[in-house]
Amino acid sequence: MRFLVLLLVSLASLSARAQAFTAAEIAGWQQQARQVSIVRDTWGVPHVYGKTDADAVFGLLYVQCEDDFARVEDNYITAIGRLAEVEGEAALYEDLRARLFLDSTQAIGIYQKSPVWMRQLLDAFAAGTNYYLHTHPTVQPRLLRRFQPWMPLMFSEGSIGGNISVVSVERLKAFYGQKKSSSWINTDFDKPDREPVGSNGFAIAPARSASGHALLLINPHTSFYFRPEVQVTSEAGLNAYGAVTWGQFFVYQGFNQHCGWMHTSSYADSMDEYLETIEKKDGNLMYRYGKQQRPVQVGTVSLAYRKDNQMLRREFTTYRTHHGPVVGQKDDTHWVTVRMMDTPLEALEQSYLRTKATDYTSFREVMKLNGNASNNTVFADSKGTIAYWHGNFMPKRDPRFDWNQPVDGSNPRTEWRGLHQVDELVQVRNPASGFIQNCNSTPFTMAGPGSSPARAKYPAYMAPDAENYRGLNAVRVLTQHQASFTLDSLIAAAKDPYLTGFDELLPALLASAPAGAQTPAVAEALAVLRGWDRRYGKSSVAQTLAIYWGEKIQKLARTRAAADQVFNQISFNDFAIKNTTAPEKLTALAEVQAELTRDFGTWKMPWGEVNRFQRLTGRIEETYDDKQPSLPVAFTSSAWGSLAAYGSHSRAGTKKRYGDVGNSFIAVVEFGPRIRARSVLAGGVSSQPGSAHFTDQAALYCEENFKEVLFYPEQVRQHAEKTYSPGQ
Repeated sequence: MRFLVLLLVSLASLSARAQAFTAAEIAGWQQQARQVSIVRDTWGVPHVYGKTDADAVFGLLYVQCEDDFARVEDNYITAIGRLAEVEGEAALYEDLRARLFLDSTQAIGIYQKSPVWMRQLLDAFAAGTNYYLHTHPTVQPRLLRRFQPWMPLMFSEGSIGGNISVVSVERLKAFYGQKKSSSWINTDFDKPDREPVGSNGFAIAPARSASGHALLLINPHTSFYFRPEVQVTSEAGLNAYGAVTWGQFFVYQGFNQHCGWMHTSSYADSMDEYLETIEKKDGNLMYRYGKQQRPVQVGTVSLAYRKDNQMLRREFTTYRTHHGPVVGQKDDTHWVTVRMMDTPLEALEQSYLRTKATDYTSFREVMKLNGNASNNTVFADSKGTIAYWHGNFMPKRDPRFDWNQPVDGSNPRTEWRGLHQVDELVQVRNPASGFIQNCNSTPFTMAGPGSSPARAKYPAYMAPDAENYRGLNAVRVLTQHQASFTLDSLIAAAKDPYLTGFDELLPALLASAPAGAQTPAVAEALAVLRGWDRRYGKSSVAQTLAIYWGEKIQKLARTRAAADQVFNQISFNDFAIKNTTAPEKLTALAEVQAELTRDFGTWKMPWGEVNRFQRLTGRIEETYDDKQPSLPVAFTSSAWGSLAAYGSHSRAGTKKRYGDVGNSFIAVVEFGPRIRARSVLAGGVSSQPGSAHFTDQAALYCEENFKEVLFYPEQVRQHAEKTYSPGQ
């Protein structure tokens, strides 16, 4: 009896802490839940079926919360600018960045003006998430105890960081924190010695396919567990399978029964920085525009933050011009504003509607919304069309200006002149080569020599993207493949083990050998490297030496580059070769041997012994432990040209390296009369260590093997592990 009383008290306490939902809300959610069926297959992958699209969205959000509520909540805490309420004062400027570009008041207004069909989906998003909280009173959110239907409008694209992530937090802090600084360079911009993130997308035309059907590789490189694997289907024509970013209600990278879409992060110039000339007039801030002086728009943002178990607030006076918010300054009279896509409704509409496209023509119609500012698209359909678009939201600009640099905001000629139409973008459709590839690299090699777009036909700002080692590798693999592609050979192409990044680095090291005295150990290591075929493998000692040495020599070279010097992968390796001496190259190799010997007892360490996959807790910030079980991984960082990407490094308290970014959800698809597809997910669909689906795909993932995708209802029923409705 005492146990029952304690249990009732505990449940009452939990209920009191949970968000109070009304009886009418709960009844409505229960009714909608009855129109949703969820089938978990033997891999735990949720297949969500609803009568309407809104019902399917309701179920989709519910299963996401089941699998990883923490990531669902975290994405929205960040998107709506309330991170400091849980992370503390250090996150204030991330929140300020979010609020400078869009706040809840604006999002609510957009929601209220949205078309009926979109409001139904947004309402279903909130309903499915809130119903999960209602039916799981033991789940304690960090912050969000009620999800609102306007929230997805602040998180509309599904990209790993969204557009605003390129705006420097440090620069915001220097300006709005009143710490005046002449450093206005974007210090958050990716540097080549940071782990690259991005994606690979391949499309194969019917002429190069053994079945005569188009094929598509979907290979995003993200932080692990950033997107789960799902299928979402309705009786209204929705039937999408693929990867969905936690908390969003559309399949971001995936396919339906007619076509598939793969997004790769783009460097197409879709946003601009303006140098505004600031003056004071009668005590008011003004900025120069042509022959006019215009008032700077001044506002206030009040942000809450947690400190010492208290909730405090800090107010920021914010500034903006017609170009956008002020994000920093060059000097006292020149402030920097940023202009970027500001159409969250169109972005969300495009993200959702493309999942219901039926062929190239209908997909292209959806792209006319111009709502995708950060991605390229690799496409294939069941009619045999393959296609590629470089970017989507693309402002028209005066080509006489260098849009890679901040432009003069006082000059009216720097204004955007509307948007380029879809037909004006860098693109290709059904190239003669029979393949398309993009690996976050230049589009001017996307289909190989003779079949790729000509750079001279397009403004420079459309595609400033550099070539990278993955791009070189992809063109090599797809060009040299002589037989007709199958799903198996497309998988083999996607994991071709050649590491292009060592084609220049390694000869530079080997050529250094005569320049300095060599110890017997260094001479032996050089012999190992000379015999290496530059292909990754779990048993490769040469790979271990090469990667540890490459990282060390790049780190040394970085100290000799100017703080604002911008590199791409290839130019940085060239810089590293030229700006380190022959003795330094050899010394770096000796240091690698010493460090490996210190950590492992020998420098002759096979790569798979030091490069490991481990998932212990399922938390967003994972922990790693050399004493706990882990799996060997052969593939490596895309910085070295590895098509299969695995970014790893040692952690606090570990000697071995553990991965946390790279290949995540991967799929290959054949678009015949019936879809044939295979996929694999890093770890598994569940974030709960006690679940059978926490690491059930880990062995497949580490061996670069794939499971069969269960796409059709009869396939799903045959392999059903559990069938239920939300709340059951």
